[in-house]
Amino acid sequence: MSEPDLPWDHPQPHIVYTKVQPEDIDGLNHTNNAVYVDWCQRAAWSHSVALGLDLPRYQALDRAMAITYSEYHYLQASREGDEVAVATWIVEWDRKLTMRRHFQVIRLSDGVTLLRAAMRFACIELSSGRPRRLPPEFIEGYGPAVLADSPPS
Repeated sequence: MSEPDLPWDHPQPHIVYTKVQPEDIDGLNHTNNAVYVDWCQRAAWSHSVALGLDLPRYQALDRAMAITYSEYHYLQASREGDEVAVATWIVEWDRKLTMRRHFQVIRLSDGVTLLRAAMRFACIELSSGRPRRLPPEFIEGYGPAVLADSPPS
């Protein structure tokens, strides 16, 4: 199944590809739930880096986007050797303090959606951990990636 054929929930996903490893398998013989959480975090970070907002940039600005809420809907199991695509989108933001991402994990062999997830982020000052307004660099970096036609979540 080619990438354009995958049934994405939103257009223009940022995608990270991975393969289920032996250490990802739990006692129920499927991918442990915590692995999906890690995949989503890696996809979000990869997207941020692709938008020019990596850790050194965060540190230079004394700002970061920190997860304040997350939810995961496990729809199907994956097993050792499965190749998956982990997609993310910024679906909403207030241009001041918060943004929301959606995630979708699809097994490449059959196009089945294994997981849907959402995370809410707030801008924080790294030096204090306190909420702070998005700096202009975050608005410039993340802004073009926000889906224009997403309904409020």
